[in-house]
Amino acid sequence: MDAPNSANGEKQPLTILLASPRGFCAGVDRAIQIVERALERRGAPVYVRHEIVHNRYVVESLERRGAIFVDELDEVPLDAPVIFSAHGVPKSVPEEAERRQLFYVDATCPLVSKVHRDAERHFAAGRHVVLIGHAGHPEVIGTMGQLADGATTLIETVADAEAIAPVDPDNLAYITQTTLSVDETAEIVTILKRRFPSIREPHKDDICYATTNRQDAVKAIAARCDAFIIIGAPNSSNSLRLVEVAAALGCQRASLVERADDIDWPALAGVGTIGISAGASAPELLVEEVIAAFRERFCVNLELVAARREDVRFKLPRVLDDPPSPRLEQRA
Repeated sequence: MDAPNSANGEKQPLTILLASPRGFCAGVDRAIQIVERALERRGAPVYVRHEIVHNRYVVESLERRGAIFVDELDEVPLDAPVIFSAHGVPKSVPEEAERRQLFYVDATCPLVSKVHRDAERHFAAGRHVVLIGHAGHPEVIGTMGQLADGATTLIETVADAEAIAPVDPDNLAYITQTTLSVDETAEIVTILKRRFPSIREPHKDDICYATTNRQDAVKAIAARCDAFIIIGAPNSSNSLRLVEVAAALGCQRASLVERADDIDWPALAGVGTIGISAGASAPELLVEEVIAAFRERFCVNLELVAARREDVRFKLPRVLDDPPSPRLEQRA
């Protein structure tokens, strides 16, 4: 159902506050480029273990170009290249790829890889690792899979932080998933530090710059909005956190949509100002699509609100710089 027009048939006025930064982060952009470059270098098909990023539009676009997404490596033919998703994988995955002599490229976000290295460093120093994150998320599975079973304890909530009972409370370190709520994570960390004063913390926050920046951008405008739309996938942790941030600041009509077709127009009746942002896996094309849908129904005044500037870029694996070849023997 379309949004209602005014009594004289004219479009109702609507102010859109467009958050910036929004959408693709450097890790997502790098992962997508890896798949695209692999298709250029090797030709189709290129296999990808799990969704390269959490966005169906992106996945389907790559599928049309020849990417095949699989759940496990045993679905990958021996002569085909395979790419690991941006969320990271357990150590057992590249080990299996090596055993099967597959050509593979690891598209794990460098900031996730940094968390993996921290986990390994703490484990090597004999510390038990506490991981703050969401059970079942691919990034959490990948991070816990860097260490031996039992070396990591996952906590998800404040209650978990209060309840955790480590065998050696004086020999702990904590790491975090990169896409968490900044405020909720800070609350959990405060509890851990109170309960375990000697707990080691990351040299630099594990929550990535893009997650923090997108949450700050939503915070900058949420109080001015009657409603808020976040463009992203329902399995995207950072997108879901943006909805929660908007709601926590009093914008109760905060919702997640994947495409413009998902917008609940009747729920926006009477709205004068709406905020729009996008999770780190959502392409700008989908933001433009949503804004165009609003322009069809409202007389839109679009205001860009920039919280900060982003200029982060990550290099592609060097193996992808090689000239096109019918068979690449080098591994990333």
